[in-house]
Amino acid sequence: MNDSSWGTPPPAGYWGPSGQGPVPGAVPAGPTYDAHDAQQTRPMPFVPDVSAVGGDQDDDRDRGAARLGGPLFRDETPAAQPYATHGTVPQNPEPMSDAPQPVSRQKKSAGRDLGAAIGVGVGLGVVIIASLFVVKAVFVGVVAVAVVVGLWELTKRLDERKGIRAPLVPLALGGAAMVVAGYVRGAEGAWVAMALTALAVLVWRMTEPPEGYLKDVTAGVFAAFYVPFLATFVAMMLTADDGPYRVLTFLLLTVVSDTGAYAVGWRFGKHKLAPRISPGKTREGLLGAVSFAMVAGALCMQFLVDDGVWWQGLLLGLAVAASATLGDLGESMIKRDLGIKDMGTLLPGHGGIMDRLDSLLPTAPVAWLLMVIFVGST
Repeated sequence: MNDSSWGTPPPAGYWGPSGQGPVPGAVPAGPTYDAHDAQQTRPMPFVPDVSAVGGDQDDDRDRGAARLGGPLFRDETPAAQPYATHGTVPQNPEPMSDAPQPVSRQKKSAGRDLGAAIGVGVGLGVVIIASLFVVKAVFVGVVAVAVVVGLWELTKRLDERKGIRAPLVPLALGGAAMVVAGYVRGAEGAWVAMALTALAVLVWRMTEPPEGYLKDVTAGVFAAFYVPFLATFVAMMLTADDGPYRVLTFLLLTVVSDTGAYAVGWRFGKHKLAPRISPGKTREGLLGAVSFAMVAGALCMQFLVDDGVWWQGLLLGLAVAASATLGDLGESMIKRDLGIKDMGTLLPGHGGIMDRLDSLLPTAPVAWLLMVIFVGST
């Protein structure tokens, strides 16, 4: 094939290698323009890549494999590259400082108003100590009031979060009567009052439609056992001759256990104790609770409880630390099931009454039983 077969001189680039002439069958990439037409051609305007200057980071990450100018991962820093194409308009990126950026460190926090928590705690302590050592009956009244408020918080939360309507009226009346019966008649009176309260819950709920009856009465019986029945052991501790000191020992050991767990766990805690239930609790905190409670138990049994011996206090402190931790975890399990942080808002910095009774309630029967075994019931 000679050159005259093209009609016009073939454009550059259609010659074969080594200048051997045009390649047969080659299709031109576009029309051939003469010099005059080429001068009239305007360059394509530059369209900036909008994904590089804004938009969702997740979208940018997904498009990273197809976008040459952006990083493939969020934490990559795109390297500065020269503009390879003439006429490309710079994007005017923000200037980056060569100085290393300071790394912000998150400080540990208790997540509550510490000042309010301390103030409320001191106020509650004054009320408890004053009623405990002035007139025993006044302290029993304080326990009964705490039980009624705790029942109100629990039943209200059950209704709000789960639609469970445990009858509050028979629970409140029966709970207060249970505490008084435990103080007056001991364990026998507490059991009888518990049975009558459960029966009252069953009957009271019959005045409403039957839908949800089983779950309502089940929650009511659980609430009667969990709050007032366990609280009766505090009233039974008070009946001994040194009852105020036994109750004071029980309260001190529980508070010291919680304080030791918080202090040691906050400072040294690394290994989670039960992350699915209470992510803030650590094994180191549990060791702190046991250590603090055992030391406090030895001192209290030796100097506060009649006929008490220091080694009995070690065992008592160990048991209190275990029961207080389990009680706290049990309360956390209930709150997680309900999807709440606190049972109430009555006590600033603490939550509700039930948030303060979580460790005390299951510890009361443990402390009562061990003191009866060690030094008797009178």
